[in-house]
Amino acid sequence: MTAQAEVTVEAWRNGKPPVLMPTRTLAALPGFKPVNATPQLDPYGGWLAGPPCSAGTGFFRAEKIGGRWWLVTPAGHAFIHIGVATVNPDSGPTAKAVFAKLFQDREGWARQTAALLHTNGFNGTGNWSADTTLAAAPQRLVYTRGVDFMSSFAKKLGLTHVVPGHTGYLDELIPVFHPDFPKFCEGFAQQLAGTKDDPWLLGIYSDNELQQPSQSIERYLKRPADDPGRKELGLWLAARHIDTKNLTAADRSEWTAHVMDRYYTLVGGAIRKVDPHHIYLGSRLHGPDAKNAALWKVAGQHLPVIAINVYGDWTPTESVRQWEQWSGRPMMATEWYAKAHDVPGLANKTGAGWNVKTQHDRGLFYQNFTLALLESRGCVGWHWFKYADNDPANTKADPSNLDSNKGILSCSYQPYTELLAAMKMLNTQVYPLTAFFDRR
Repeated sequence: MTAQAEVTVEAWRNGKPPVLMPTRTLAALPGFKPVNATPQLDPYGGWLAGPPCSAGTGFFRAEKIGGRWWLVTPAGHAFIHIGVATVNPDSGPTAKAVFAKLFQDREGWARQTAALLHTNGFNGTGNWSADTTLAAAPQRLVYTRGVDFMSSFAKKLGLTHVVPGHTGYLDELIPVFHPDFPKFCEGFAQQLAGTKDDPWLLGIYSDNELQQPSQSIERYLKRPADDPGRKELGLWLAARHIDTKNLTAADRSEWTAHVMDRYYTLVGGAIRKVDPHHIYLGSRLHGPDAKNAALWKVAGQHLPVIAINVYGDWTPTESVRQWEQWSGRPMMATEWYAKAHDVPGLANKTGAGWNVKTQHDRGLFYQNFTLALLESRGCVGWHWFKYADNDPANTKADPSNLDSNKGILSCSYQPYTELLAAMKMLNTQVYPLTAFFDRR
């Protein structure tokens, strides 16, 4: 990308008309001069010349320094997690047909993939990645781990169904008040013992996009009187003298926060008993969670860093600042992407991300979005969703991942060079950009 004025990109969400979106690029950022020298980094990617942090503890943690939130590496240096989610050998037939020719085996895939990410300025991976396989690559990546407490428990009870993007629950209500859930959490958390001492593990997710409908109270009230959630709601309403005939938006938000307080208490407590070292990132908030101040306040009481999948914002600066104000904590954008309409065979009808015309526009969006995250001072990392495009020939994929250009690679492992060039340009300037924004 060459120097240019601020641009507009034609973008749209599925089912909505295109809109011209104001878009900042690194080349057009007034007053910023890219640093040509590669920053000196510790083995994890922490910035040796960054702001002074408290001493390293051997594990990642979050720390606010001079008004900006940072992750701190196990060695004690300021760090931003720049990752890609779902870094896995693709299970679709298109990828399988070329895998052996390109990589020979999973170890070869891991070496090439880790090198590709590092070459383009990424230092880690997000959810649903081949962490064990990638750990054997010469160039290590800082990773996050997902363990699905609620969805596994509800599936055991027969209370789930498939919906696009995440697990669906009976009446869209998570059975967090079920009397067996605390014991289940204690046992389910034992699987984390194997990574509890791994310094390359940044943190743990405990579910993905839990359903929290605005009509949650009404749905609980329709359940039998002995339903655990219905009984808990009755106690909660009585304690607050709330008339269900005159429910307010605040009532609904506070009830959702109460539900999630129970969830965080049980799940977070179980995780910390087995693994007291790593950051508990929560359940990856999404959608309407972004506007629930009461929920963010509760999340901030339990989570050192709050994970959220960000699909509503083109430029999320003010959203991140508001989330920090509500919670007192930093966030990570654990899913976000744009899909272009210049890839033959991909209709781009599924998924929640933005639609744009070209790979060039995807690169512009990447730079605009990440500049906003860095400017906010409340974001400690991001995970682009995802590693490889959807494979239209894969009929077993999640309904939200059928036919869309989400990857940094095609479903046959061919890199989108224009997109990656824009990503690399931004990624390699992340630490100088924090200093630039902090001086303003």
